[in-house]
Amino acid sequence: MTDSLPVIRAVDSGTARLLPDVDRPRAWLLTVDDAPQSYVDLDDPAYLEFEYQCRIAHVLDTLAAGARDLVHLGGGALTLPRRMGAVRPGVRQRVVEYDRALSGLVREHLPYGGDASGITVHGADARQWLAEAPAESADAVVGDVFGGSRVPAELTTLGCARDVARLLRPGGVFAANLADGAPFAFLRSQLATFGAAFAHLALVAEPGVLRGRRFGNAVLVASGRPLDTAELARRTAADPFPARVVEGDELRGFTGSARPVAEDEAVGSPVPPGGTFRVGGV
Repeated sequence: MTDSLPVIRAVDSGTARLLPDVDRPRAWLLTVDDAPQSYVDLDDPAYLEFEYQCRIAHVLDTLAAGARDLVHLGGGALTLPRRMGAVRPGVRQRVVEYDRALSGLVREHLPYGGDASGITVHGADARQWLAEAPAESADAVVGDVFGGSRVPAELTTLGCARDVARLLRPGGVFAANLADGAPFAFLRSQLATFGAAFAHLALVAEPGVLRGRRFGNAVLVASGRPLDTAELARRTAADPFPARVVEGDELRGFTGSARPVAEDEAVGSPVPPGGTFRVGGV
């Protein structure tokens, strides 16, 4: 994309806008209905603007050198797939994005090289795709699916967690972007749900979010094998906005008496307070 002019287009999930960054010549912010979805710098695909994406990237960077198959549930402008392709050449990445019109907008204005880049985009519902995906075919799965500013209910259930576990190879890692605020009923339910499908969990978030001072993002990390939380903590503590890694007894205490989410009990993540994740809106 060469023109530094905003692009506005109706997509399946609402109104998408591509907004140029005046400080980075070929960088763009993607919003849908004024909610920020992605930030991409075409000249520097390894650059990450959003804090939660930096934390997910740290999780992916702790994968073994031989980890080559990644799945991204939720595509947006393909920020993390571009980044992983830049820092881990040869990686194979499947991206599941149900909004085909949005994928077309990204392909047209923020080109990424198509299949030649190692990125394959599947226009599909993430929950259905998970249920049908081959077992043990991924080294990592990233969950970053939002309908507006909410995680869809169908991706919060124990059945979904078990499908993610089935998709991963032994030692594979799941990292999900979630959003919540005190008293953390949603976040605790997700910890209980994925804790029922995986032996090892961690939670990465800013201290202010964990203390309930504000609504914000938290990254849930899950695996069937022990996580390298020491390395993850070192990396996240060095970020411009440092985060904490919570695990073990502290995480179990945070989860409390929350139960895994059954299919008939599922609800989406809470609606963020006005203006929390919006650009040019309230």
